[in-house]
Amino acid sequence: MTQQGPTIYQRRIVIGAALCVAGFLVVGFQLVRVTLLRPPPPLGIEHVAIARSDIVDRNGELLARDLPVTDLYALVEPLDDKDQAARDLARATGADYRRLSYAFTHARHPYVLVARQITPDVQDKVMRLGLPGLEFQPNTKRYYPNGRATAQLLGVTDPDGNGQSGLELGLDARLHKSAGARPVATSIDMRVQYILDSEVAAARAEFHAIKAGGLVMDVNTGEILAMVSLPDFDPNDRHFKGDDSDKNIMAGDRYELGSVFKVLSFALAMEDHTTTPDEVFPIGNGYKIGKYTIHEAEAMPATYTAREILAHSSNIGTAQIALRSGGVRQRQFLASLGLLQMLDTELPERARPIFPSNWGTIETATIGFGHGISVAPLSYVAAAAVVVNGGRKIVPTFLKHPQDARGAQILKPATSLEMRELLRYVVTDGTGRKADILGYDVGGKTGSAEKPRENGRGYQSHVLVTSFLAAFPITDPRYIVFVLLDTPHGTRETGGVALAGLTAAPLAGRVISRIAPILNVPQKPVPHENT
Repeated sequence: MTQQGPTIYQRRIVIGAALCVAGFLVVGFQLVRVTLLRPPPPLGIEHVAIARSDIVDRNGELLARDLPVTDLYALVEPLDDKDQAARDLARATGADYRRLSYAFTHARHPYVLVARQITPDVQDKVMRLGLPGLEFQPNTKRYYPNGRATAQLLGVTDPDGNGQSGLELGLDARLHKSAGARPVATSIDMRVQYILDSEVAAARAEFHAIKAGGLVMDVNTGEILAMVSLPDFDPNDRHFKGDDSDKNIMAGDRYELGSVFKVLSFALAMEDHTTTPDEVFPIGNGYKIGKYTIHEAEAMPATYTAREILAHSSNIGTAQIALRSGGVRQRQFLASLGLLQMLDTELPERARPIFPSNWGTIETATIGFGHGISVAPLSYVAAAAVVVNGGRKIVPTFLKHPQDARGAQILKPATSLEMRELLRYVVTDGTGRKADILGYDVGGKTGSAEKPRENGRGYQSHVLVTSFLAAFPITDPRYIVFVLLDTPHGTRETGGVALAGLTAAPLAGRVISRIAPILNVPQKPVPHENT
């Protein structure tokens, strides 16, 4: 019997099976090579981006958002001309050429990180290079649409999506927890923030101040509507230029604020009835306490009433009033206002106050007019709010919280009312005249403090920190505006003088005139003279 060979159909089946086996072997080899033989990007470089929620202002305007970007890695082996590849990639991405060249030449791992968080336009440039072995990994980058205007306030995140400063750090857990859900609503009003930023920047330039800042706070809810610190930086670039700084001087720095502290000395005196607004005090040319002599910044008359002492900012008069309260009571009062400890808010930037361990007679006198004690401007504003809001404790907040949040009663309501009348007098008849905005009944106080020497011994003559505290409308205060200029210089218009009444007071007035209509503060009708 003759044995027949395989038919053509059988041969085709065998060939097809062999091809299938070969195909499976190729696919299997590739899977093994990719998962086992081909290592991932080096440990410590590969990461998973952490999603964060949007940050918005009190009106829903976007302040910060994660945008999709990519991280670029290069597989070193396929790069024929490694040095040229390093040059091309550095030119396209902004990465450091020397780092890339060294990494490509001395690679310890198959992959090298070229650049993180590259944008679509940069990715397009890279693709046009036509280099082999490039891989893009999805990532996100935090974007701040308002740029410098909210730089220190919002802070920044690191490339892994973790908060590093500002509210990004202070609200880090909340921003992670609510990622993908509702945005985190802050107390900031960007309309007010832009106005404050522009006015503070203009005043800093006009008076050539080293630093400048300001804030706006609701005295009943504690909400911060705006906070500015200059110099600032670009949070979307982060390459500091010129005098760029990420230091928030309003929350993270401390100053001897000078005469704005007289507001607190007078509040204590009115609370304890150690004087009255119309009591007359001797002023003269100097006031001796032991071996020390207290002088005035400007010439003063022989006597002043207490009301005039505050209005014209007399150090000698305020020292006498502070000494009536005494060091023990003064320290207890400042402690009740929170000024002897760090202020705890959503901002991680904070400054521990500096005050004397030996709180004697001379310390009581100088602290009375704002020297010998250094506090963060934000801490001072929180204390000043108690003086004008009916006497109740307030804690500043950067989260939207429009409800009345006043706490413990620190001062009697009658004391707060009396202080509001005195602060109005400062603006109508004293050093704060340039903050008197028609129709809004501003009350306030100037502060001109000589800066301490860096070695802590004495003060720098005529080197000032000027500030102005303003509350409006003073008959029923809703907001505080506080502005500060660090080392301003007098101009031709100010006669070369840089005191707060000529530098900080007009700045506060301009801010109030622009934000009051936006905040729906009713304007008082202007009285008409009979003709």
